[in-house]
Amino acid sequence: MCRAVRILKYMLNQTLALDRVFQALADPTRRAIVERLVLGAASVSELARPLPMSLAAVVQHVQLLEASGLVRTEKIGRVRTCRIDPATLDLAERWIGQRRRAWEGHFDRLGALLTEQARRTTDSPEPRKKGETS
Repeated sequence: MCRAVRILKYMLNQTLALDRVFQALADPTRRAIVERLVLGAASVSELARPLPMSLAAVVQHVQLLEASGLVRTEKIGRVRTCRIDPATLDLAERWIGQRRRAWEGHFDRLGALLTEQARRTTDSPEPRKKGETS
């Protein structure tokens, strides 16, 4: 397989992974679950306790988070424990950081342009009024 095709496939996989992450994070309940898991591992029951929904609904949210790669689960006996997968969060953070740097570059160039225009305006002689001589 040619290198360009491998790169294209990699980029497509990264895009699909980001789509799943942002889709998962679009829901406030799932964001709350992620926020809780950032503090440390928790069972599905512990995650469900503060939420105003059934345990079955929380399980569905956890399954979507797991499908997105944000959360990893492990079942021991009857207890399913959830953990954040930092690599997936890093993927989203890198993507956001790249966009932030691009916009900061645009704003830096705009600032430089405005500064240059302001300098030109203050450095140029004032136009003479009609009837004025030097």
